[in-house]
Amino acid sequence: MQPFTYVRAANQDDAIAIVTREPGAMFIAGGTNMLDLMKEGVHAPDRLVDIRKLSATEVVTRNDGGIRIGATARNSDVAYHSLICDRYPVLSEAILAGASAQLRNMATVGGNLMQRTRCSYFHDTAFACNKRQPGSGCAALNGFNRIHAILGGSDRCIATHPSDMCVALAALDAVVQTRSTRGERSIPIADFHLLPGDTPHLETVLEHDEIITAVDLPALPFAWRSHYLKVRDRASYAFALVSAAVVLEIEGEVINNARVALGGVGTKPWRSPEAEQVLVGARANEETFARASDAATQAASPRRHNHFKVELAKQTLQDALKTVAAMERGQL
Repeated sequence: MQPFTYVRAANQDDAIAIVTREPGAMFIAGGTNMLDLMKEGVHAPDRLVDIRKLSATEVVTRNDGGIRIGATARNSDVAYHSLICDRYPVLSEAILAGASAQLRNMATVGGNLMQRTRCSYFHDTAFACNKRQPGSGCAALNGFNRIHAILGGSDRCIATHPSDMCVALAALDAVVQTRSTRGERSIPIADFHLLPGDTPHLETVLEHDEIITAVDLPALPFAWRSHYLKVRDRASYAFALVSAAVVLEIEGEVINNARVALGGVGTKPWRSPEAEQVLVGARANEETFARASDAATQAASPRRHNHFKVELAKQTLQDALKTVAAMERGQL
């Protein structure tokens, strides 16, 4: 690990100023991802600027009926908060499906948004990785790519986005609030993470000196009818092979509104407007759910070792949709 200095900023302005004038400085909050990357030699900051105490940690109701989550709120606190459990259960389930209890007690909401891929080639500096070293190549393309993306990849990178929480946030149309020397801005979650394209090392739209201050969830009266389903190699402490976040508004047997996002299959949290288009206006039955799952995976481009993800994604999404439909019928 490269030697570095550590400082606790006095306030947000102080933290932003330090990182602005020092290109080798990086923000740190919970550090559950950052420290691993430093030990592996993937990140080598000259200075870490601790911002854990500089943003709100509360989960509060907004004037418009939505929810604001402070950027440094611990994942475990968010997952068990009554407002989240009652109104946005898909988010609670997604957070609890990730990592371990110990990590959730340290990890922050802002850090979860910024966590980097678990591609083994990215983490091993002996292999070529355009995400780690632009222009060096992508060892995963012709390597062992079982866990890699089938949606959103390019000839430069097929690394899968690792977050469970971000998949639920994508389904909920969350908005990320930030602050920098240029002021404040609101970034829809759909625009926050970037596709790899020709620049896989650029993963989000954040600038070097920009701090995440909060995440806003819109008022969605029907979001209580939601579910997160994760399929993985073992029952806990494993990243998703495939996951699905589903939110449905059902009246009688007809779907009036649908939000669908997939994890474990995309290079970013993968919202599926194709599946939603099939669902809205259709009857909530197995035939509709099958057509929606086909639509969600129609653009899939699997590699040698991950063809199985196409069918697994279809089945996972169908099961999640059936679970949410059963809530409406009072069967759960």
